[in-house]
Amino acid sequence: MPDCYFIDSDRFNALFQQLKKDYKVFSPAQKEASGEKPQYYYEKILTSQPFVFNAYRTQEPLKAFFTYPYEEVSDYFSAQDNIKDIDEKTMIFGVKNCDIVGHKIQDFVFLEGVAVDSLYRLRRENTLLVSGDCTDYKEVCHCLSWNIMPYAKEGFDLNLAPIGGGYLIDVGSKKGEEAVQKYKGYFSDAKESQLNARQAKRDALVERLKKHLLPQDLVPLESVQKVVKDGYNADTWKQFMQTCVECGGCNLICDTCHCFLLAEKKEGNLNKKVRLWDSCLYANYARVAGGANPLKARAQRLRNRFMKKFDFFVDNLKMPACCGCGRCIEVCPGKIDIREVLKDLAVKTSAKNE
Repeated sequence: MPDCYFIDSDRFNALFQQLKKDYKVFSPAQKEASGEKPQYYYEKILTSQPFVFNAYRTQEPLKAFFTYPYEEVSDYFSAQDNIKDIDEKTMIFGVKNCDIVGHKIQDFVFLEGVAVDSLYRLRRENTLLVSGDCTDYKEVCHCLSWNIMPYAKEGFDLNLAPIGGGYLIDVGSKKGEEAVQKYKGYFSDAKESQLNARQAKRDALVERLKKHLLPQDLVPLESVQKVVKDGYNADTWKQFMQTCVECGGCNLICDTCHCFLLAEKKEGNLNKKVRLWDSCLYANYARVAGGANPLKARAQRLRNRFMKKFDFFVDNLKMPACCGCGRCIEVCPGKIDIREVLKDLAVKTSAKNE
């Protein structure tokens, strides 16, 4: 069977309406931002609203579909009947390659550790990821600096690329192939000319992104681990934390951050276990039962975040825990820019070593 198909726009919109009968479908909705490029937010598709192809990543991180900001977890492990809400087949459109690469971190944490997270595994197994080529970028996007392309080559179930009145659809998994075969009447085999046109569009966007990033003089992938390790005692951390309000937004919006807190919620005579997203920028993040806090200062917590992203995961997965999506830059009320922190460290550690 071919691994790339074509579907014209009319057929795709008809298929999109059909999918909602067979899957719980989430897809981006476009919201205009005054004086800015539009923003995309995920919506559960319930009506006959048309499909929206997002030019770049959504505001929400992909992780929000697999671990929730707040959820009860104890009941799920005690009775199979209680997993009905995650047993429904789900299809997520609009996933971009930065999210797919970033989600490798989530899989590593929740599927490849000493214990497998059952909730995460079930949600992952019952979800089809439909990625899409980026056709534009935001000012904060810097995926190329981490050698991440603005289109996916792996890690998806299906991938959409807009081309000539329709879409090319790549199949990336067994689940994706099964979905195509289920609706095979909608598709035709991709032509060589269409594949060539898609590659030309991809190459053109990459060149635009390179020109966008060149004047930013970002820290390269091969240097970033050394930069953060050499800068462990730099004053960069105190300098950038002067505007931090400890909201945790950078962690919560990040597609690779994964820390959580287990707590108990009392209901009647029962204590239910709940899981909450946690943030290493919170003041009490590292506080232990006796009251000691090894990360008491905000500068220490910022440093901890960067060491985890650019040292720990480089050592353990041979990749940084940053996908260049820029969400943390957009959400920060203190205007702390991950790119600028790394650049400041690079300058100071370079001067120190001269």
